[in-house]
Amino acid sequence: MSANPIPLFLDCDPGIDDAIALGYLVTQSDVEIVGVAASGGNVDTAQVVRNTQGWLALTGRAEVPLHVGAEHPLAHEARDDPAYAEETHGDRGCGYAALPDPVAEPHAVSAAQAWVDAARAHPGELIGVLVGPATNLALALAIEPELPQLMQRLFVMGGAFNYRGNTLPTTEWNVTYDPEAASQVFSVFGEAYIAGRTPHPPVIAPIEATEAVEMAPERLARILASDADADWRAVLHELGAALRFYFEFHEEDGHGYVAHIHDPYVLAAALAWARLQRDAGASGAPSTAAVPWAETAIAPVDVELTGTLTRGETVADWLGRWNRPANAEIIRRIDASRFLDHLTDTLTKGPHR
Repeated sequence: MSANPIPLFLDCDPGIDDAIALGYLVTQSDVEIVGVAASGGNVDTAQVVRNTQGWLALTGRAEVPLHVGAEHPLAHEARDDPAYAEETHGDRGCGYAALPDPVAEPHAVSAAQAWVDAARAHPGELIGVLVGPATNLALALAIEPELPQLMQRLFVMGGAFNYRGNTLPTTEWNVTYDPEAASQVFSVFGEAYIAGRTPHPPVIAPIEATEAVEMAPERLARILASDADADWRAVLHELGAALRFYFEFHEEDGHGYVAHIHDPYVLAAALAWARLQRDAGASGAPSTAAVPWAETAIAPVDVELTGTLTRGETVADWLGRWNRPANAEIIRRIDASRFLDHLTDTLTKGPHR
């Protein structure tokens, strides 16, 4: 590992694109994976935890601390018909992948407390990446309201701004699953930025941007042709099996035989941004790093919680009608071609063993 590693906490709900993000993460030799939180979203919490254990075992990283997250959204009790996304990710949440049995038990500390512990252990340094529902992080804020200023920055995959949804007509899945949690996270992290308690607003990568990150079968074939060692080729084989299900879902959903892989971009952008910050700090230069592979805009952001047709919609006040200060940096466009080339090269080479 690098002499000056980037401490990272990942909150996910694997999920196929979450699995690709995990595959990308374990290739990064300069990252300290402080912890991974896994909770319900794409499938139920128990299955999400099992999937995460399986992917970590397959990649040879079973030692990474895995924390069990919330079983239900903040505003809902247990339901007979939980709103999961098996049609998108498969009944087990991993498409056609065959994952190994877990080789390590989850950590005894809850996901919410793990967020807090990670930030306290790395004050001002921790990069937080949220690519699932915001439930665990909202619960963490109840434990430690000063969490935003303990972290370096938060990167979120979620929302749809002035865009058709992928869940309800105007809403994105992660936010729709727990709108109250997303609202709390955007509000508290945004307020810390507005008040000057943290220098960086949270970064939100909504689906109108991340849908441009489109995996095609031809690109997957290049990745699967990797000449890395046998262990990594086994990882790629199962990622390919998962993606085959994802291709089929997207084709049935009218997008063609491709897959929108939202989560890997957000994770990679967070780490690339953190490296720019680290390099600027080492040189003594001012911190002016932009979010990599992206065009962004600063705006006030909120989540609709009561609309009968629009509950869970993320709203940005582009015209200043709310008279509120900006509280988030929103990714508007992604240079998907450049990022996909980076992702392809990274996954093809595999980790430094």
